[in-house]
Amino acid sequence: MANRNWTKEELILAFNLYLKLPFGKMHSRTPEIIHLANIIVRTADSVAIRLTNFAHIDPYHQERGVKGMSGGRKQVEPIWNEFINNKEELIFESERILAEKEHETIEQKFSDILEGTENLKGEIKIREVKTRVNQNVFRQIVMANYSGKCAISGIDIPDLLFASHIIPWSKNKSERLNPENGICLSALYDKAFDKGYIGINNKFEVVVSPALKKKNKESYFEKYFSHLQNLRMQVPKKYLPKNEFLEFHLDTIFKH
Repeated sequence: MANRNWTKEELILAFNLYLKLPFGKMHSRTPEIIHLANIIVRTADSVAIRLTNFAHIDPYHQERGVKGMSGGRKQVEPIWNEFINNKEELIFESERILAEKEHETIEQKFSDILEGTENLKGEIKIREVKTRVNQNVFRQIVMANYSGKCAISGIDIPDLLFASHIIPWSKNKSERLNPENGICLSALYDKAFDKGYIGINNKFEVVVSPALKKKNKESYFEKYFSHLQNLRMQVPKKYLPKNEFLEFHLDTIFKH
């Protein structure tokens, strides 16, 4: 196994897992790494090394001074570049390959989120399936990035959490699946952020809109919003919200 060259499919699967795992879990004892190693018939150590190869070329870790392992740079760099240039295609392809390795179709693996697409046909079905699968993966990436907790309230119940887009899905196709365009928020704060009642500034502090402050006499304002102004959100483990995305939200969505 040690001498067998990694195929492009295997590298894509490793990258898929890299996006979903916090940096501190990139070791051979992590269950997700063991699972991937089993389905591609490699050792958990070799998969963990591949993940640290991706960390080596990740600009986020470069800025932090984390070196990762540079040995496999030539193999992983083309996959990274493919992701940068076409996130939607690569993420969907990685999930398709993963389902195949697990002996399922993508429709079987994601049956819960694909409900209602059974009767769609042709390009319409392909587009809808791809969108839902990619949104699901984006959620996994953002949830991992925030350690499964709302960045404002700290709520850690997955059913109550959303991967909130800073620039909305409909506004910028190229950044839809960028981890820097996501914040993990609980249902209330997700909706408040989405509708512009709260924003986040470049210091990662919550800003309460004048439209919401008008409700400061209401009991719900005191309970859920009065403490938010200048509250620093929980900073994520890997991908910080991009300043230009936060500025876009404050300029165009936030209710001034």
